[in-house]
Amino acid sequence: MSKRNIKRKRRVGGLQVVTLCISTSLVLILLGIVIFTVMTARNLSNYVKENLTVTVMLNEKVTMQESVKLCNELNTRPYTSKTTYISPKQALDEHIKSMGADPTEFLGGNPFVGSIEMQLQADYANSDSLVWITKELKRNVKVTDVAYQKDLMDMVNTNLKRVSMVLLVLAALLTFISFALINNTVRLSVFARRFSIHTMKLVGASWAFIRWPFIRRALFEGLLSAVVADGILAGGLYALYMFEPQIALIVDWKVAAVTAGSVLLLGLFITTFCSYLSVNKFLRMKAGDLYKV
Repeated sequence: MSKRNIKRKRRVGGLQVVTLCISTSLVLILLGIVIFTVMTARNLSNYVKENLTVTVMLNEKVTMQESVKLCNELNTRPYTSKTTYISPKQALDEHIKSMGADPTEFLGGNPFVGSIEMQLQADYANSDSLVWITKELKRNVKVTDVAYQKDLMDMVNTNLKRVSMVLLVLAALLTFISFALINNTVRLSVFARRFSIHTMKLVGASWAFIRWPFIRRALFEGLLSAVVADGILAGGLYALYMFEPQIALIVDWKVAAVTAGSVLLLGLFITTFCSYLSVNKFLRMKAGDLYKV
């Protein structure tokens, strides 16, 4: 074989690797966006639930020290995320600021009592849990009432379930489409070397021996594609953070790590598995069938 043909084959092979890596990277970016969206939606769901406020109204005879002690007790409960004590004076100041009128001028005293604003853990921010939580709180003699927006809480939980279901269906559909796209790309790469596969069969090479160079190449291409995809996703996440720093409340390092790791594993698995299937397909073919593909 002449040096010109060797150079031409190397150039064609290199072009195939670049094309496959670009195609696979684009698909992995799509998968990474889906994984990132699903995980972010979960964190957003927890963030919304944990910011729903349950107001615990206190007896007017309860002192500030007793209220602080009660806050500390509530913070030890498994369903509590955070508590904030609102003194009668603070409640009065907030009323004057929002309404623009001072009720003490015509009532002769402060009509507000102390209260505790409590945020729940996300798993307990639902109507079923709040039924028994309310009963438990009301058994305390210092508590006169427990108030929360039941309709708002039910609406939030219902909408979050619907959004989560839509995202899961979308993720499954896009995963299937992505697998099909990468499979076609890998199959085209193996198709170009189908006669080489048959030649190695004729000289007595085992299937495992024939398959290994393709698997090794697929691992390299999958790794390279995943690294490129992770780099682009990281750049997009950084740009998103620079545009809106508050996104850090929802997107933590776990989301970023799981997304990057998932893209890497999917890149390695899908390219390797598709290469394995494609090589096996041509290994089963007879010489005459190779011209009909």
